[in-house]
Amino acid sequence: MANKSNRIFLLEEAKVSSALLKLGIPTMVGMLISALYNAIDAYFVGGLGMSQMGAVSVVFPIVQIIIGLGMMFGAGASSYVSRLLGMGDNEQANKTASTSLFSGLLVGAIIIIGIMVFLDPVLTSLGSTETILPYARAYAKIYVTGSIVNIFTVMMNNLLTAQGAAKFTMIAMLTGSIVNIILDPVMIYGLDLGIEGAAIATVISLCINMALYIGYIAKKKGVLSFSVKNIAPSKTIYAEVLKIGIPVLMFQILASAAMGSINTAAKPYGDYAVAAMGAVTRIMTVVIYVVFGFLKGFQPFAGYNYGAKKFDRLKKSIKLCMVWTTVFCIIAAIVLIIFANPIVSLFGTDMEMVGLAEKALRLNAVLFVTFGFQMVYASLYLAIGKSLIGSILSLSRQGIFFFPLIFVLPYLFDLTGVVWVQPTADLLATVLTVIFAVKINRALSAEISKDK
Repeated sequence: MANKSNRIFLLEEAKVSSALLKLGIPTMVGMLISALYNAIDAYFVGGLGMSQMGAVSVVFPIVQIIIGLGMMFGAGASSYVSRLLGMGDNEQANKTASTSLFSGLLVGAIIIIGIMVFLDPVLTSLGSTETILPYARAYAKIYVTGSIVNIFTVMMNNLLTAQGAAKFTMIAMLTGSIVNIILDPVMIYGLDLGIEGAAIATVISLCINMALYIGYIAKKKGVLSFSVKNIAPSKTIYAEVLKIGIPVLMFQILASAAMGSINTAAKPYGDYAVAAMGAVTRIMTVVIYVVFGFLKGFQPFAGYNYGAKKFDRLKKSIKLCMVWTTVFCIIAAIVLIIFANPIVSLFGTDMEMVGLAEKALRLNAVLFVTFGFQMVYASLYLAIGKSLIGSILSLSRQGIFFFPLIFVLPYLFDLTGVVWVQPTADLLATVLTVIFAVKINRALSAEISKDK
């Protein structure tokens, strides 16, 4: 009971900076480790050859879509649960959490079966060449099938974060990631399983992660109660969960489609181009996940205080998140620009691949300085239930602006155009975010004035 009270105190009364750090740092560390082990996965696979590295790049978007299914129900429920806890409605919060968990697993299983039935056409559409396809198929058969576990862990991560249990989610993700990093070289090289060994190592680590979450549920440590008895599908629950969850899923789908489009656009130039753009995606994912992770801690804080009508507290949190994420993005951009060559060289030694990846990484890093600003406001709008604007902001950099650019720039400038797509989309997304940032800040200031 004391733990439950402490978590609510953290959301409702603790000093804003302390609360954001306690909520954000664990989720940030957890997601950073998750992104790092994906990058390390690619590092070990890169030692097998160019085609194997390309295979990992091709399968990556599929896994991101599956993760998106977990996030649709997990992040959607997290936003609603945070607001319900802020309003003191714990019963509806419990029903929402249990119903979302069950629904996510059911839908996820159906989608995974569908992907496996049409696996080869899916892999080809995502940029597999004839030399990459056999490795991509072998990797995907194990990793994609085992991703049902990933859906469970992603949902639990979001739902536990919503009740302030960010520290435990960090421990769970950290444990699974460390296991994966240890098993990768053992499975790939020690047991001579090659690219299949990388997939097996990842699935085992996900199972360990899942076991930790199941143990947490069984011990009934948190504010929320997960139970079959609490599964209560209703129009209200699905409407609240999906109005936030669908934009999150669309973000993941578009992000995955963007990765696939980059691979497809690079495909005519050879395996080295697919491998290079895949390496850049993995590297940028690491720094992107740091921001995402921290803002996952911000979202329950924002949702809770918006539900409790503590607008002054909410506005302070926005300012702090803006400063902290922007400072990080600037530092990360400087590091990536200066050390681009040694970083991309970790993923292969082919000179053409390294040269292209180095150029693309520097261009992506320049516009990354605005990423924190973009995501603070996208996360804020979703957290407070304003799904339309939240959707527009979330989908802008890898959807609304990205897809017109992926058709136009490569057509006009060949491979150089491929490299310029994401930086240009980031620039346009930043301009759009400015407009909605001004709008929400004015609205919050007006609410604060009413209370005085």
